[in-house]
Amino acid sequence: MDYNIHWSKAICREPHNYIGWPTIARKADGELLAVFSGGREEHVCPYGQTEMVRSRDNGESWSAPEVINNTPLDDRDAGIIVLKSGTIVISWFIVLQTVANMQEWRGTYPDATIDAWERHVRKVSDADRQRWVGVWTRRSVDGGATWEPEVNSIVSAPHGPIQLRDGRLLYVGIQFPSRDEDDQRLLCVESTDEGRSWSELGPIPITADRQVSDYHEPHCVERGDGRLVSLWRYQPVGRDNEWYLHQSESTDGGVTWSVPRPTPMWGLPPHLIRLHDDSLLATYGYRRPPYGERACLSHDGGQTWDIANEIILRDDAINGDLGYPASVELTPGELLTVYYQIDRQIGLHKEKPSLCATRWSLK
Repeated sequence: MDYNIHWSKAICREPHNYIGWPTIARKADGELLAVFSGGREEHVCPYGQTEMVRSRDNGESWSAPEVINNTPLDDRDAGIIVLKSGTIVISWFIVLQTVANMQEWRGTYPDATIDAWERHVRKVSDADRQRWVGVWTRRSVDGGATWEPEVNSIVSAPHGPIQLRDGRLLYVGIQFPSRDEDDQRLLCVESTDEGRSWSELGPIPITADRQVSDYHEPHCVERGDGRLVSLWRYQPVGRDNEWYLHQSESTDGGVTWSVPRPTPMWGLPPHLIRLHDDSLLATYGYRRPPYGERACLSHDGGQTWDIANEIILRDDAINGDLGYPASVELTPGELLTVYYQIDRQIGLHKEKPSLCATRWSLK
């Protein structure tokens, strides 16, 4: 299928700050909401916060960022979904950056930067560490003006949960180890109360010759017939030739899942939506030359992917610190995809990553 790229541009810059890992959603009145981790100094630092920008003209212009979460720790990877009721649910996870982390980054970042990060980390209280490290969702019932208290979502994935036709929220993600567990789990959870609480549905199995730790950052979509399709970032260490998205499916509403199998899409991580004609659209970052953002269609519900006609949204990125593209269909065949990457370099000066978007259409 042919496509047209109408424009690509930065839609939110934060001078001297780093933006990463966005997701986009659309309200019933057409307003677009994009969330991301902003207020950062670098890809890894102790300062991240959840921010949101808005557009009322299909992505042509955007508001200044609003801060939703700013805990004492690092608020990362933000997902967003607008429910049928109009309620907005955001997801994110919070990690504790440690002094040991800081030492590992010496040589990558200036010593003065690391020293400042260490001072910040040492000030974080044990109470705040216990309170905030984890995986979370929050709700807004007034269009994002105010937000309810966070709840434990059990799992984490960059683009968050989806809503099924039966009204349930389904969240396929990673459950990280707790004090009583040795290994992370690939798990599906659900909410039957619009994100007020979450409960386990079922695990995603893998074959004995693969490692759970090689699977990351999934996203899911519901087909027209109710079948669930999830794509996973598959990233075995040191084997980037194998970094093809893996696919798993469920025919019973997320209770049981097939073993993930490789797809022909090389990239990481995925986002999925179902288009007006029942095609599935996957978008993903492309972290090898030519660096950029890509997309691929399936016209048969995920049984096959049209990799021969892979869509190149951008191939002009400066390096591989990019991606996490997420898309909305504005009108039939008209799409907007948000992602992060360095938008420009002037001489030897290289910006930090910005929130970017590409407006494009399918023919």
